[in-house]
Amino acid sequence: GSTGAAGGGGSAGGGGGAEKGGRVRCSRRVWVLLGSLTLIFLTSLFFSVSLRGGVGFNYLEPPGWEESRRVKLVPSYAGAHRLSPPDSQQQKTCACPRCVGDPGVSDWFDENYDPDISPVWTRDNVQLPSDVYYWWVMLQPQFKPHSIQQVLLRLFQVIPGRSPYGSWDPGRCLRCAVVGNSGNLRGAGYGATIDGHNYIMRINLAPTVGYEEDAGSHTTHHFMYPESAKNLATNVSFVLVPFKTLDLVWITSALSTGQIRFTYAPVKQFLRVDKDKVQVFNPAFFKYIHDHWTRHHGRYPSTGMLVLFFALHVCDEVNVFGFGADSRGNWHHYWEQNRYSGEFRKTGVHDADYEAQIIQRLAKAGKITVFPGK
Repeated sequence: GSTGAAGGGGSAGGGGGAEKGGRVRCSRRVWVLLGSLTLIFLTSLFFSVSLRGGVGFNYLEPPGWEESRRVKLVPSYAGAHRLSPPDSQQQKTCACPRCVGDPGVSDWFDENYDPDISPVWTRDNVQLPSDVYYWWVMLQPQFKPHSIQQVLLRLFQVIPGRSPYGSWDPGRCLRCAVVGNSGNLRGAGYGATIDGHNYIMRINLAPTVGYEEDAGSHTTHHFMYPESAKNLATNVSFVLVPFKTLDLVWITSALSTGQIRFTYAPVKQFLRVDKDKVQVFNPAFFKYIHDHWTRHHGRYPSTGMLVLFFALHVCDEVNVFGFGADSRGNWHHYWEQNRYSGEFRKTGVHDADYEAQIIQRLAKAGKITVFPGK
């Protein structure tokens, strides 16, 4: 027993140095830990102050917040000349009294608006992200799938395949009229006001002859899908809104060989439009509207919404005409009396009421001006 105790005493005596060394290592660890915690605290404090502009602290900003906020200050397009970020939130992005791109006016708008996504499908963004591709392909499933890359390469041999829209210019005021087809245009007398814009965007059939006083006579952009397409004057941009790969095959054919006459309905075999002005609506932009703005209400956004957001990404000032029901609640077109005028709201394809709320909210945020019509 005593031997064990003596042995134990020996180990305790030898452990004096080890114990001392242990205390030194322990205190080192404590200092390292304290140093690390101080560094973390100072770093988070610095980021918090820089993120909040030095006012108050908030550790709950989502990841990437600072990055996305910086990107959103000055809208631009991928591949375009990027302006240097403004010194203050109040710097203007255009020469109009109110500019779509001005930051700090509406948090809701700034959070959802992505200035770097191109509304036009071009050679530069020919490759769709896989989630976009699968979502878009399922809008109108096809019996005969086509290789999208080959189809687009053929199409871009016929049309330019470039975006004509540059970066935002603080010295420019590009005013755009988005003209819907609502019956509320009839008798509104907006013709001259509409014609006074730089860009005048129309949708599908949208006749102007005979309706000049209310709907205007000029057009710069006409948005159509194959089943609604018509010939256009040479100074008008035909903007194809594609819902399926076959639509891209059709536009290539309609501007060249005339092979395609039918999609799910008869379509024009040949199309008389200015080939150099043909643009294709980008499915990635389509899905961005569905995700960020209409928030998956309805199967996909209406063509009216697609055109409205197209304008919000290429124009400095956006004025909206001919959207919504007329004063009696009818959804018919300004050129016809449609006894089935309410069907648009019942199909479930588009959520007309939710889209109307978005338009109201955009107007309230000062990003668009809505002309209510009659």
